[in-house]
Amino acid sequence: MKMLLFGDVCPTVASAQLFKEKNVSALFGKVSDLFKSKDFAFVNLECALTDSDKAILKYGPNLKAPKETAQVLKELGVDCCGLSNNHVFDFGKEGAKDTINSLNQSGISYTGFGDDYDDARRDFIIQKDGEKIALIAVCEHEYSYALPNRMGSRPYDEYDTMEDIRKAKANCDRVIVIYHGGKEFCRYPSPRLHKLCRAMIKNGADVVLCQHSHCIGCYENFEGGHILYGQGNFHFVKFHSFEGWSTCLAVNYDTKSNSIDFVPIESGDVGVDLCDEKTANQLICDFELRNQQLKDGSWLDGWKEFCEENREHYTKAVADAFKPNSTEKENGVISHYLDCEAHTDVWREIFPTYNLTNCIDE
Repeated sequence: MKMLLFGDVCPTVASAQLFKEKNVSALFGKVSDLFKSKDFAFVNLECALTDSDKAILKYGPNLKAPKETAQVLKELGVDCCGLSNNHVFDFGKEGAKDTINSLNQSGISYTGFGDDYDDARRDFIIQKDGEKIALIAVCEHEYSYALPNRMGSRPYDEYDTMEDIRKAKANCDRVIVIYHGGKEFCRYPSPRLHKLCRAMIKNGADVVLCQHSHCIGCYENFEGGHILYGQGNFHFVKFHSFEGWSTCLAVNYDTKSNSIDFVPIESGDVGVDLCDEKTANQLICDFELRNQQLKDGSWLDGWKEFCEENREHYTKAVADAFKPNSTEKENGVISHYLDCEAHTDVWREIFPTYNLTNCIDE
């Protein structure tokens, strides 16, 4: 089976009108050609498709898009949308239900979302030409994740997710994990993320794709399994000025041969297109350099440098909380950071415990 796997999709101010007009050619350019020879195509839908104005309380933006987005994705050739991310619940139950209704009406399947934790923990199974493929979409703990008594996204759990992978592998030919996590804007995994992705491979995953970082990271083949630490945005046009925001890698995966390759894509003023030869060569060259850093261990320097660059942001959050005049939002950021794995990764790097700093040789 030939699969096409993409990262984050979210219509923005720059592109929303074209989604309403269903202008596929302007939105996706020659990227549309990638879908023509594929048996299955997946994207992560990084927003709610709703008209609701009932935004949930959170840190960061509440993202929503026109309901016509689902029809555009269907015309493009998308078969399944991942809903396990930190934005699909940005407009609460109403927004989530609107999203699911829009996908259902457009004939697009979805995965990574359910009526409660147990319901969300269902794999998406693709069967074709005698092959059976399991798709497991999970997210870190940031706003959208399902609870025992509330709908939401399928959260990553260090015990349950590994069990789910093992069970899927026992019944399927291939297992693909979409992991929505890792630190935004960082091209390297944290030590925790590096370890858990490898553990997923050891437990039976054939492919692990990390999304959410909004930039292309690095790749390794580990014990025959493919791990991409950061796929980049697929269609998230002109939303942020970060230099890595506008590029991504489309993933071509052949389930029979277990082979993988990457196609560079970049965004323009209103849509996305295949990179020109010069841009593609430079992007792949930089990508391969980071891949080499995974092999020689120097990726840890990149991770630590990123954390130090963001130290002030975290120290300020701590300093502003729980003062006599602190606001509820200033106090709440601490619990948010402790809830979300990616934030905790940075926290532990810049605030090491005594156990990590004590001299054990004395």
